[in-house]
Amino acid sequence: MHIAVCIKQVPDSAQIRVHPVTNTIMRQGVPTIINPYDLFALEEALRIKDETGARITVLTMGPPQAEEALRKCLSFGADDAILITDKVFSGADTLATSYVLAAALKALDAQDPLDLIFTGKQTIDGDTAQVGPGIAIRLGHQLLTYVSKIRELDPANRHIVVERRAEGGVQVLRSALPAVVTMLEGTNEIRFAGMPDMFRAARQELKRWNRDDIAADLTQVGLKGSPTVVAQVFGPKPKAIKALRIEGDTPEAIAEAFIDKLFTDFPQLEAALLEHLDQLGQQGVTQ
Repeated sequence: MHIAVCIKQVPDSAQIRVHPVTNTIMRQGVPTIINPYDLFALEEALRIKDETGARITVLTMGPPQAEEALRKCLSFGADDAILITDKVFSGADTLATSYVLAAALKALDAQDPLDLIFTGKQTIDGDTAQVGPGIAIRLGHQLLTYVSKIRELDPANRHIVVERRAEGGVQVLRSALPAVVTMLEGTNEIRFAGMPDMFRAARQELKRWNRDDIAADLTQVGLKGSPTVVAQVFGPKPKAIKALRIEGDTPEAIAEAFIDKLFTDFPQLEAALLEHLDQLGQQGVTQ
């Protein structure tokens, strides 16, 4: 069984700053980390490897320094890693990113057929949750998003059963393989790297693929293949309004004082509530 895990090296969101003049994100000097959501995907793949002996290949599209993130994944137990890097890929939005990753996965599948592809549900720098679905559409694979648990995996009969978080609760879905799975946060916890894997990760030679290795159409990569336009990036301004303290001897008195204050500051709210209550009363009479 062969599993691919797509990861991304992202700026540590806790230390990102916005330039006060250009309103763009300042990435210089900001440390990078593996996208936290991708670690849930990697751990799930590693658990499958523990049970079935599957082979795991980790991929990322990024600059040469993204090699650090791939070596970290190798130290956790992944078997192989591919860095997809080329200057023409820079400036890619989610559409161009999914194209490059899908092309790389096609090339990988031709070498060693893939059964499962894992991604995190989204990245902390973009928060779009579009790349995983984009990969599935481009490859023509089954798509399972926001997966919280893998109930059953049967490589021999080519199917997988998962629990998927939905607005109304939890869905249990059965899907054919190959499939693309985007993992939800909190589903597991990434293991500690073992010393043998850490030494292997430091020594292992990583594969580097460029535009030629994935047979990329240059009109669909980088800025040329990115229709998304970011008009402005800005940090939220701190609110100058201070909290209002409402006092009272009893909870009922506090609630009454709060309502009086609310209706005083927003007189239209009282009229709207009275009108709504009147409409509800009329509906009750007619029924």
